[in-house]
Amino acid sequence: MDLKRIQESLKREKLDGWLFFDHHVRDALAYRVLGVTPAGHVSRRWYYFIPVEGEPMGLVHRIESKMLDAAPGEKIHYSSWQEQQDGIARLLKGAKRIAMQYSPRCAIPYVAMVDAGTVELVRECGVDIVSSAELIQEFEACLSAAQFESHLEAGRRVDRIRAGAFRFMADRLVSGVDEVAVRDWVRAEFGKAGLVTDSGPIVGVNGHAGDPHYEPEPATSVPIQPGDFVLLDMWAKLDQPGSVFYDITWTGYCGEPTNRIAEVFAIVRDARDKAVEAVVNAVAAKREIRGFEVDDAARGHIKAAGYGDKFVHRTGHSIGESVHGSGANMDNLETHDERRIVPGALFSVEPGIYLEDFGVRAEVNVFAGKDRASTTGEVQRELVRIVA
Repeated sequence: MDLKRIQESLKREKLDGWLFFDHHVRDALAYRVLGVTPAGHVSRRWYYFIPVEGEPMGLVHRIESKMLDAAPGEKIHYSSWQEQQDGIARLLKGAKRIAMQYSPRCAIPYVAMVDAGTVELVRECGVDIVSSAELIQEFEACLSAAQFESHLEAGRRVDRIRAGAFRFMADRLVSGVDEVAVRDWVRAEFGKAGLVTDSGPIVGVNGHAGDPHYEPEPATSVPIQPGDFVLLDMWAKLDQPGSVFYDITWTGYCGEPTNRIAEVFAIVRDARDKAVEAVVNAVAAKREIRGFEVDDAARGHIKAAGYGDKFVHRTGHSIGESVHGSGANMDNLETHDERRIVPGALFSVEPGIYLEDFGVRAEVNVFAGKDRASTTGEVQRELVRIVA
């Protein structure tokens, strides 16, 4: 745990402290920020308070008294509910405004880890609770140099496999190939390249591409044939501790695309580019930009083209050791994400238009540095021509 950095962040956010709480390992964020690995069961509640100044203090149950031994500071022991409540009051003595893994109205579900009853209990101590969403970003969503390099290397490998996947389709257009065959080929290539993933890839043909989270299975798989539209969404990371995901979506057409498909592709591509440009310009100007503003840049373009009701998800998500990370999302649809895009943040930009007979998504990854933001891999400009 980087106590100095946490307290500096608390001072900047004008907070009296940060209260961590867990039961049954529900809040993985708490363990990562505190640098604590639970030893055995977490069958009793624990609390850990980091004040803006001074030593932290923990509250642990007597039968799990060593739960927070890896974290600095005094540990208060409790058994009864009366001791528990007295202990919480002791932790928070003198504090007026604190952070917890809480999100008003669950606006940011990625940090909404504390149950309503615990929030009530803590508020009874006379404190005002604010969301830790901005604090979490600093400790969860800002990549180290090694993590960023792992992302770039994963990108180089995934981009090679993505290009190979389209060649794999083209080479088998005559002999026969279907969605599952492409999925299995990609998974095998990931293994050969030292990459791992939690699911996917998405290989969607025609109408299946119009389902944002379609994943092919033998019972649903359809052949890929001349005249078909294909969407390929892939995400993977290096098979080593601490590595960071790379997540992209490209689309192609088996032959010469129709004017309608080419038009929708161009709208989505340009919406993506407008969102990326908004981030690039803000970072260069040292101007704060928040997740909802990036979503607005892409969504506004798609709405102006008449397809606003066909863009049914947020513009992008935070990326980290999990493909969906805990930082700001590019979102003003599913949530109104007011979190800042902080230096060191990595995220996807992936607007889409989803129709009954096909769907287009154009996804890139963007890294926001201190002075410069940019995409981190190859960027699709035209539909891939899948031809034998």
